[in-house]
Amino acid sequence: MRPEEAEHERDFGSVKLLSPILFHSDLPRDPTDWDQWIRRHRPDLNAVRARLGHSSASNALVEWESNERGLPIPTLAVFLVNRECPWHCLMCDLWKHTTLRKGPPGSIPNQISSTLCLLAGHGARHLKLYNAGSFFDVGAIPVSDYPAIAELCQSFARVIVESHPRLIGPRTKQFRDQLPLTTQLEVAMGLETVHPEILPRLNKGMTLEDFRLAAHRLQQWGARIRAFVLVRTPFMTDDTVALDWARRSLDFAWEAGVDVVSLIPTRMGNGSMEELSRRGLFAPPSWATVEAAFEYGLAARKGLVFMDLWNLDPVHGSPGDRLQYARLDTRNRTQS
Repeated sequence: MRPEEAEHERDFGSVKLLSPILFHSDLPRDPTDWDQWIRRHRPDLNAVRARLGHSSASNALVEWESNERGLPIPTLAVFLVNRECPWHCLMCDLWKHTTLRKGPPGSIPNQISSTLCLLAGHGARHLKLYNAGSFFDVGAIPVSDYPAIAELCQSFARVIVESHPRLIGPRTKQFRDQLPLTTQLEVAMGLETVHPEILPRLNKGMTLEDFRLAAHRLQQWGARIRAFVLVRTPFMTDDTVALDWARRSLDFAWEAGVDVVSLIPTRMGNGSMEELSRRGLFAPPSWATVEAAFEYGLAARKGLVFMDLWNLDPVHGSPGDRLQYARLDTRNRTQS
């Protein structure tokens, strides 16, 4: 038995696992074939991606997140443009915002610098640098860019970057060491789900033990840890099952030392999810399930919990949808 299997046995030994038939006999089981299946079902956006440049970020916005004292903190999120992530996760649609080739050295600091100039007076105290992949992927952000990026972070109390757990290593510590002493590093990693059969099918190329090891390293280096947890992954049969595993994933994250959990309602939009929906293997979570997962996290008081609202429409939805959006947004700001 491998170490990660032993962990499943310890943590989830009493859980009745889903039958392999759930995955359908005509879906690939070999990891290489599964990776190709995911890429084959993408909409063809290469012409659009070919026109993306490396001179400016794709977007930037100021959002509000609560701090540990329940006070709302303005956070500037900058969406950097560079090459696609080496992993092809089943549910990911971030590749749409990446280029077909990697950018030249210096392009990422230039994107950050131009965004800060454009949004001068933003008043944000925290900075998110999200590159639709992994910050510590040297094919996306070269190590030679670290000093310039670190210098641009000097006016922020915290900088938040995203990374695959298996890329947490010496480069992470190197970047942390180059940040000003007044700027704390927070690394966001996709945990997604602790379901032992579904996690491998998400094509993340990681185990729960990989996540634990990455979290342990970040703790040793004094960095904060954020985890992304999906609310209703593919292959979950209904919202009751989805809520149960969202709660279990939150519990695992806190046990691993995570400081912040961002809950993400799993969405359509990358081709694979539409195909799974057609087969009856995926449906987005209901508002009730989203709120119940959020309430569980807030009530536990084991760390900050945020609901990802980026893909939820507060304008064109029904009055009930707008009310629920406003309620979730208020909880993000106040943690109450």
